[in-house]
Amino acid sequence: MEKNMKAIVAKGGSEAQDAGAFIMIEQPIPELGAQDLLVRVVAVGMNPVDTKFRKRMEGDKVLGWDAFGIVEKIGEGVKGFKAGDKVFYAGDITRPGSNSEYHLVDQRIVAFAPESLSPEDAAAMPLTSITAWEGLFERLGFVPEANAHSGKSILIIGGAGGVGSVAIQLARWAGLKVFATASRPETIDWCKNLGADIILNHRKNLYEELKAAGTDSVDAIFCTTQMEKHWQAMAECISPQGHIVFIDDPVESLDITLFKLKSVTLSWEFMYTRSMFETDDMSEQGKLLSTVARLLDEGTLVTTRQKTLTGLSPENILAMHVKQESGTMMGKQVLIF
Repeated sequence: MEKNMKAIVAKGGSEAQDAGAFIMIEQPIPELGAQDLLVRVVAVGMNPVDTKFRKRMEGDKVLGWDAFGIVEKIGEGVKGFKAGDKVFYAGDITRPGSNSEYHLVDQRIVAFAPESLSPEDAAAMPLTSITAWEGLFERLGFVPEANAHSGKSILIIGGAGGVGSVAIQLARWAGLKVFATASRPETIDWCKNLGADIILNHRKNLYEELKAAGTDSVDAIFCTTQMEKHWQAMAECISPQGHIVFIDDPVESLDITLFKLKSVTLSWEFMYTRSMFETDDMSEQGKLLSTVARLLDEGTLVTTRQKTLTGLSPENILAMHVKQESGTMMGKQVLIF
């Protein structure tokens, strides 16, 4: 195996189209830790965290936290994986990312890739699947079993985005009635095809939209975007003693007392918490990804890949960041090497 690898470094604090925002470098292939897999990366996915992290980080860094690849070597403490295994994972935000020819990842957050999917279809799924799974089944407290929640309902704000697209599918699998938000004809069709029961227009007041759809409350809300815009409406839409989970970052302070009278539970979901703090249950991410792989192979879940680029280059990474920041992305973008 060659001793050096190519990687795309993003400039900290840059705008996507700044000169030098993304550059190709050559660097040594990293040395394995005891729990690590060295993966030859075949395809990577693009997520909002890539653009947010680029803007906020002070130094330069290799980004990318979705990957499908082939295991090249394993650390001395690794069990259950071997060279040649096809794997997929979402990585660890505290380590270099997957926009590189080779990548180190802790075995505890890795799973065997779904056998029936192409590398590019598999690479679209890890980060959004982990976020949607943890949001639904760990933060909101639903049971991750088929048809476990007949008669219960959820509102998914941002249904056509990466996380929303998986959350719709998992919520339907778990038996929930799914209200999802979308506003364009293509995103409305996308959400319906993924299994949403009723579409609400997030360009309008969501409480008014919900009432027009024949109900005045939902048992849970999964807010993937624009929490400030929908803050008041969420307080009106949620049932008494309901649960809400958020994943986006508010720009301004928000009044949580709006939720007091209904005794609403508010939760955050950040899929990097486990790897960032090496929590005792860090391996749960590898386990849930294994379940996701099985659901994909069974056809219960489908890939959310919508756009594919070919070739690890600064130009392609730039194009993906620009598209991600446009606010029009439906599903996921993938780069295949």
